[in-house]
Amino acid sequence: MTRHDPRLLQALLRQDFYRFVMKAFATVSPGEPFLPNWHLEAICHHLELVRLGKIRRLRIEVPPRSLKSVCASVAFPAFLLGHDPTCKIITASYSGDLAAKHAGDCRAVMQAPWYRDLFPNTRISQTKNQEANYETTARGYRYSTSVGGTLTGRGWNIIVIDDPLKPEDAMSETRREAVNGWYSRTLMSRLNNKAKDAIILVQQRLHMDDLAGYVDALDDWVTLKLPAIAEESVLIPIGPGRAHQRLAGDVLHPE
Repeated sequence: MTRHDPRLLQALLRQDFYRFVMKAFATVSPGEPFLPNWHLEAICHHLELVRLGKIRRLRIEVPPRSLKSVCASVAFPAFLLGHDPTCKIITASYSGDLAAKHAGDCRAVMQAPWYRDLFPNTRISQTKNQEANYETTARGYRYSTSVGGTLTGRGWNIIVIDDPLKPEDAMSETRREAVNGWYSRTLMSRLNNKAKDAIILVQQRLHMDDLAGYVDALDDWVTLKLPAIAEESVLIPIGPGRAHQRLAGDVLHPE
């Protein structure tokens, strides 16, 4: 049906973040097959609840190579800015290079012809378009930094922390404390409205005292746990009125 009416496809991509992720994946990973799975629907559903203001603190615990960064750091900021070009977003990862890679992929999505048709009111400013940091013509922006980096002079509506700690640093108490301290002393002070703005933490669990463990006592978090192998049977929301029954021993994504 959408093949005969592009407007129906556009409406679907604007309304369904999971479908938007599939389209964004084709832009940033051309030629690679997209392998659909319920866990991606679960991640997208929870991120969409953040966009709609229904979740303020979201923690997603998921193993590597699960498309978490494509969902949270690439597609989600583009989707946010598409719906609200005034939105102010920061994304942070353990290294500046990784943060810049995610920023570049997000920019590629936002500059793709299909995205520009989808969200005609969202355009990247030609005068403020750097590799890792760029603004829209409506003064919204996507700013990238490394965990531990400075954030002077800016405030945010949405913060996405994607892999704050390198696996090889997980056993270092000094490094863990540095990441956790940066979160409390630097990052939290940059929210524009602490009562309404949102923080998303997406990571592989590496230590009991990693950032995901540290923030647990600081706020009320909605946690989406997606271990590689299910330790117990659990019902996981994947959309409005929809849930996936995951049984103990199930592999997250066999493909």
